[in-house]
Amino acid sequence: MINDQQQLLTVTEFKPKNRRIMGVGGPEDGDDGDNKEEDIKWPPWLRPLLKTSFFVHCKLHADAHKSECNMYCLDCVNGALCSLCLSFHEHHRAIQIRRSSYHDVIRVNEIQKYMDITGVQTYIINSARIVFLNQRPQPRPGKGVTNTCLVCHRTLLDSFTFCSLACKVNGTSKNFDQKRKMCKEMDDAESLNGTFKSKIQSFTPSTPPPTAVSSYRTAKRRKGIPHRSPMGSGLLLQY
Repeated sequence: MINDQQQLLTVTEFKPKNRRIMGVGGPEDGDDGDNKEEDIKWPPWLRPLLKTSFFVHCKLHADAHKSECNMYCLDCVNGALCSLCLSFHEHHRAIQIRRSSYHDVIRVNEIQKYMDITGVQTYIINSARIVFLNQRPQPRPGKGVTNTCLVCHRTLLDSFTFCSLACKVNGTSKNFDQKRKMCKEMDDAESLNGTFKSKIQSFTPSTPPPTAVSSYRTAKRRKGIPHRSPMGSGLLLQY
């Protein structure tokens, strides 16, 4: 009877908090939870949309007059579509991609129906307000710039944080925040290291200036006796 009670105690006390120990395969703390949160934050079609190449000729309607792929189905998420392909996506959510300075853009009144674009700078092109899909980094920000994109450092108006939808996706992720903190810590460490080196160099003794005694001795130093050529005094010129 005593042995049976000990076995029951042994069984009931074994309650591991981590389900992976028992072979169930549940997520650990901080393992897959962050990735799932990132997927839930954005609609499932957004990342594929940002990676899609638009304004290419449709393979299904290559002989047609309007075969340029500038449409995208948010329900099927199967790549860029041309206007003729939309007949197969009736009653689906389809958006149109446009171009501005060789960059893909979309109108605000279309995209804001399906996602939050707060913080993304908008532009007015052809009397329509648009946003850019992907980032457009600048080589150097102009002088007097007070606000730039959090990801690609493009010049922005003061009321915006990102220059494109892709920058908002990247800039609001937890991995980006961790990288920013690491870069800031590295910059702070480098600045402290430079300050420490400058202090060490400042304590290095410099060469002392010449004293009055040493300069006086240098001025009073006698020159050596000049030596003439041994044959110089006995040289005769005959005419």
